[in-house]
Amino acid sequence: MSLPTEFLSAEQFVCSICLEIFTNPVSTPCGHSFCLACITSYWEGQGKACLCPLCKESFRKRPELHINHTLKEITEQFKRMAESTGSPRNAAADSPTNPFSALKPGGQHRPVALPDVLFTEMKSRFQKSASSDSVLPSLESSSSLVSMTPKQSLSVNRTNEIGPSVPQCPRHGKSLELFCKNDQACICSVCAEKEHQGHSVVDAKRDMNIKKSQLRIMEVELQGLITVRERKIQEIQTSLTEIEVKAEQEAAGTVSMFSALMSAVERSQTELLQVVEMGRRAAELRSQDFIRDLQMEISELRNRCSTLNQLSQSQDHFTFFKTYPAYSSFPVTKSLDGVALTPDPSSGVVQKNVTQMVEEFQVELRRLSEICLHSHTENNQTMDITLDRDSAHPRLIISEDGKQVRCSDRFQNVPDIPERFDRVVCVLGCQGFSSGRHYWEVQVGEKTDWDLGMASRSINRKGKIVACPANGFWFISLRDKHDYIFRTEPATPIILHQKPQRIFVYVDYEKGQISFYNADTKSPIFTFTDTFSDTLYPFFSPCTNKSGKNEAPLIICPAYSADRSWLTRK
Repeated sequence: MSLPTEFLSAEQFVCSICLEIFTNPVSTPCGHSFCLACITSYWEGQGKACLCPLCKESFRKRPELHINHTLKEITEQFKRMAESTGSPRNAAADSPTNPFSALKPGGQHRPVALPDVLFTEMKSRFQKSASSDSVLPSLESSSSLVSMTPKQSLSVNRTNEIGPSVPQCPRHGKSLELFCKNDQACICSVCAEKEHQGHSVVDAKRDMNIKKSQLRIMEVELQGLITVRERKIQEIQTSLTEIEVKAEQEAAGTVSMFSALMSAVERSQTELLQVVEMGRRAAELRSQDFIRDLQMEISELRNRCSTLNQLSQSQDHFTFFKTYPAYSSFPVTKSLDGVALTPDPSSGVVQKNVTQMVEEFQVELRRLSEICLHSHTENNQTMDITLDRDSAHPRLIISEDGKQVRCSDRFQNVPDIPERFDRVVCVLGCQGFSSGRHYWEVQVGEKTDWDLGMASRSINRKGKIVACPANGFWFISLRDKHDYIFRTEPATPIILHQKPQRIFVYVDYEKGQISFYNADTKSPIFTFTDTFSDTLYPFFSPCTNKSGKNEAPLIICPAYSADRSWLTRK
């Protein structure tokens, strides 16, 4: 029997999702074809995303699918032609006349012979159809089987002849080829009619292939996420390298400038010391002149004294009267009033000017440090807090400047307004915030009990209050001099080895972080992380005075006293 001139394999008409002959084939915009039910179910399993199972092309919105009538007609002709050679349902899987053996597990992928006229008509229709690009190459490639003998083509397609065996239902002895979505279990046809009647039952292999395709797409998406994150790591590492290089350059430049500055200071010091030395030398020369003149006068006076002594002891009256007139009057001497070594007018000017200049220079250096630190802490705001009298419990007494609060034994005559706490002796700050980073400092001293932190604007202020983050309170407490806790439900104990005198509170709204520090030792006390959504206010409670044992006030430190260098180390 002679071999026909053209062949088609059943693989050209298999849906890549269910791996069966097309049923109501449709084509996606990317040109690939699938069964209408398969691609619809596949996209429903993806949620909002719509990807082609083969090329992974993404579509912004789900495409409107229309049955590819050309492919459907050719598929049906292929089926009818195959059935004319033998029934695929009744023929044996290894029968050479069964063209659908490739569709069954373990079946052979045998080509099916087509008349020349039908094959030519198929090619013509596919070339005219704009949506059949993905199928036409398969038809073209099938002509390569012409050069093979039936024995060769059979040997090529026997690789999947033996497939996995389908498990049998232990109750009914039927193949577990169905899948119940309600019970998430594989069942047989009898189970579907009895125990699983009314459930959503689908073909197990088809649903498995759909989910496999979804898993492959998910894997691709995960790989994409991994790639993006690996690229981000590289960007961060590159940025870090650039920052380190710039930091080294900036440090070297700073050292160089300060070295030049110190050299200039040393030169100026040498010049000023020379000025001082010149003043000293000038004074020395003047003093030498004065001393020389005075020594000459002293010499003359001593000579006169010697002569007068001789006259007073002379016995020769002739010589005495001859000499006496020259020494009888007091000698003329220089006035000593004008003889004085006064300091140089420039004396002390150098030191005075240097002192003034050094003080100004130190001020500029401090200003330089503040400017540099400000670039790191420009989003950090030292809160200048004043206490809100309208929120204060009636027993609380607030200082005139609104910076101190203590608890008295008596209730104050204040109006009962919605903003006021009526049972818990606490008060809020007037200043609130809903973004950014903020910090403030409170002096607690030797108090035995206190509460410090922040609270949400929408907190309950009347009656009994359960203080915890879930209710809008974030603060730490001291009880009985030594017991520190953070107010959670239940409370979180805090172990401190040194009792703080001042508490530094730091809040980063975007990070949802509140931190407490010992302001004296700059050591951390406790940090809590949450999610903030409301306006937050500083929270204070001096607690009851305990018969005078805890009467000291809480004192809000001035805003300018807070040490900004803490934030640069955070």
